[in-house]
Formats: sequence, C-alpha cells, structure tokens
Amino acid sequence: MRYTILVLCFITTISFADKEKELIIKKLSDNVYQHISHKVIEPWGLVAASGLVVIDNNNAHIIDTPWTLAGNKQLLTWIKAKNLIVKSAVVTHFHEDASKGLKWLNSLNIDTYALPLTNKLLASKERAQSSHEITSDSFELASGAIEIFHPGAGHSQDNIVVWLPKNKLLFGGCFTKSLSSKNLGNTEDAIIEDWPSSIDNVLKKYPNIKTVVPGHGKIGDTSLLKHTKELAISLSALK
Repeated sequence: MRYTILVLCFITTISFADKEKELIIKKLSDNVYQHISHKVIEPWGLVAASGLVVIDNNNAHIIDTPWTLAGNKQLLTWIKAKNLIVKSAVVTHFHEDASKGLKWLNSLNIDTYALPLTNKLLASKERAQSSHEITSDSFELASGAIEIFHPGAGHSQDNIVVWLPKNKLLFGGCFTKSLSSKNLGNTEDAIIEDWPSSIDNVLKKYPNIKTVVPGHGKIGDTSLLKHTKELAISLSALK
C-alpha cells in the first residue's frame, strides 16, 4: 500500500487512501507525543481519537492505543524508527477508542495495563484484556515519569487519567471533554452523577496541571476539566 510521510512544524502525518487508517503524530515536548487516529462513527462521520507516546530514557510507553489495527501497526513502526523499545501500553477505559490495540500488542508480548474493572468490562464484550492489572487507585508506571490515577466514575466506571509530573501534563482521555464540546458525547456507559466529584478528585490530586489532553478534540488546560464538570452538572440537573 502506498503512503506518504510529511514532517512539518513537529507534525508527522501518515496518510493512507482509507481515511480510517490515517494516523497523525504530534510532538508536544521532547519526550511526549500525541497520536491521533480516526474512525467513521455514524452519525458523526470521521471521528478523531487521541492518545500519547511517553518516552522515558530509551523506552516508549503508549497511553491508549489507536482506534484501528492499522493505526496500531503504524504507531509501532514509528516508535521503532526512533530506535525506542515499546515498554508498555496503558488503556484508560474499555471503549475501543482506547483499547483497540490490546489483542495485537499482547501477541507481541508487550506489557499492557488496565484496571481489573476494565478487563471485566472487556471480557463482557468478548474482547482482549490487558496482560497486567492496575490494582491501586494510584499507580506509578514509570518512576517519576508516569502515574496512573482512578478518580472515580465519569465517562465510564473504569476511566483512569494519566499524569506526567515532569511535564505537568494530564492525559484525561474520554473522561475529559474539549472546550468545543457542547455535551458529554457518548454517555452510554457514563455515571453522570459521579462525574463532577471525580473531576474534583483529579484537581485535588494534581493541583499543578498545566496541560490537559482530552480523548477527542483540542488540547487545553484545567479549563477542560472545569468545562466537563459543568456539562455533567447541567445534564444531571435535567434528570
């Protein structure tokens, strides 16, 4: 299959004829990259989903897997081209925009991580589970570099966030909505009434957040968390 690699303003785009197989990688800092994969979801059309690659020494840690198998393969090709070792992958909840790559990564003997609850939910959907489980609400994946926190339910019962203390960056995933979001999006598995207090738990635990990366949409700061809380409060009031 023919493809083109373009590098401009720290953005790497790998484009295939099928837009669902397009992967975008953006450099956020010297050791953090955002990967953006796409999938056609009706009735919204082509939807973008974000994750991270965090580099710690010579190791690369994937935070949420790309949305398609092709995207996962492209991401690993990119990581290996940088002469990095894929050390681990963490999925922030059981939905496919975070966990699609688990089966393939497991087949490559790459350590994958998720909450026990995430694995239970994946099993209920007859989908691959992680090879390792995060058994505490706060878990350090890479010493001083990557911390995982389960703040409570919100977008889903099992949603976790990932904190990068050196960068003061929080990957909120689908737990966090972008400022352009007018609603909470997919709430099929959401616990709306718990979402505001779960947001508060994140803000309390990490008072020095500078950057917030949502699962969908533009990166921002703590205003994304506050915006998400307001959306959840507004929706709860209507029920």
